[in-house]
Amino acid sequence: MAVTLINPTGLPEIDVYRQVSVATGSKLVFIAGQVSWDAEGATVGEGDLAAQVEQCYLNVGLALAGARGSFDDVAKLTVHVVDWTPDKMPQLLEGIDRAAARLGVTPVPPATLLGVAALDVPEHLVEVEATAVID
Repeated sequence: MAVTLINPTGLPEIDVYRQVSVATGSKLVFIAGQVSWDAEGATVGEGDLAAQVEQCYLNVGLALAGARGSFDDVAKLTVHVVDWTPDKMPQLLEGIDRAAARLGVTPVPPATLLGVAALDVPEHLVEVEATAVID
């Protein structure tokens, strides 16, 4: 495995991600921000943050597979959520949990959550980008 996830002593342990990833692989993979499109470009889960988060993570999984990788290779995730407020956290976590169950993974690399004013089109509520390192 090219990426090792750790929580160094002195930093808080967060359930949904690890504080640090140490990458030793030789191939860097940069996944464009994935929105809740299906294979035909139709928005999945319009108005439903959990459904859109789930689809974004599934799309990241497909992108990783296309690079011959998986969530085990992800060194960093960045999640952009439209009009973020902390009360949206349960929906975000529900979407991640549903995607994790479907993918058979525990996606916990270091992550940054950013609130944004808007994304590419009004119906998109979330976008997830990833950086991976593959042997």
